[in-house]
Amino acid sequence: MIESSPSRMTALDPPVLEARDVTKRFGGLIAVGDLDIVVCRSQIASVIGPNGAGKTTLFNCISGFYTPEEGEIIFQGYPIHGLRPDQITALGIARTYQNIHLFAGMTAMENVLVGIHSNLRATPLGALLSMPLTQQEEEVALVTAYELLEFIDLAAEADTLATNLAYGSQRRLEIARALASNPRLLLLDEPTAGMNPQETEETMVFIRRLRDERDLTILLIEHDMHLVMKISDQVTVLDYGRKISEGTPDQVQRDPLVIEAYLGAPADELVSGFLSNE
Repeated sequence: MIESSPSRMTALDPPVLEARDVTKRFGGLIAVGDLDIVVCRSQIASVIGPNGAGKTTLFNCISGFYTPEEGEIIFQGYPIHGLRPDQITALGIARTYQNIHLFAGMTAMENVLVGIHSNLRATPLGALLSMPLTQQEEEVALVTAYELLEFIDLAAEADTLATNLAYGSQRRLEIARALASNPRLLLLDEPTAGMNPQETEETMVFIRRLRDERDLTILLIEHDMHLVMKISDQVTVLDYGRKISEGTPDQVQRDPLVIEAYLGAPADELVSGFLSNE
């Protein structure tokens, strides 16, 4: 059983991530509107809401796939809105996706090595000439990739093609590839999608390990509200692209607006039943 625990941040720690009045439009549709969110160091923060609430759009703005029309996104004090995804990755943000994005025809080891690429300094000429610096980087990259595979319990599958791995292993491999870029902030987009209850519970334990053992700050999207409430330090709730609630899991799950938006019925009919399922 996973129990939520306070984050290790202090009042002196600056926020790792801030979104200030972020708005993203697609034609006349406001996918994210005037959104503020603050994620502090070592937190596991979750973003929840109904389908179409703007959760993945927010992730795409943070990771550079979209540029918001209005507002600012600040990472460790540095404005990142408008930067390219590779620039944002280099600054220390990595992400996974709701639908697994692995190189199916490459081995587990090769997939992790792709994630390490953003940290390498060697040039194509250096690789062609087998220069000492290039060889040294390659050796370090191999060691790092193997250590990451050990961390996710896939070292024995290092030479297995990604497409031949079990579903849960593919999920962990995608996280390992994200870790390979040495991020400070990890964005997880529905990490338990498609998993059975046991796999989901194991993944939540794994996410806690990511925070505690690798000193990561984690922002995740997840539809399994019960598990979100157990693992999160902070929960932000979106509906139609706007924030309708934010706070601790205990505060959010008692908010009638959240219950109505998430379950799709009048709040006064749902509050007692929702709380009885805690």
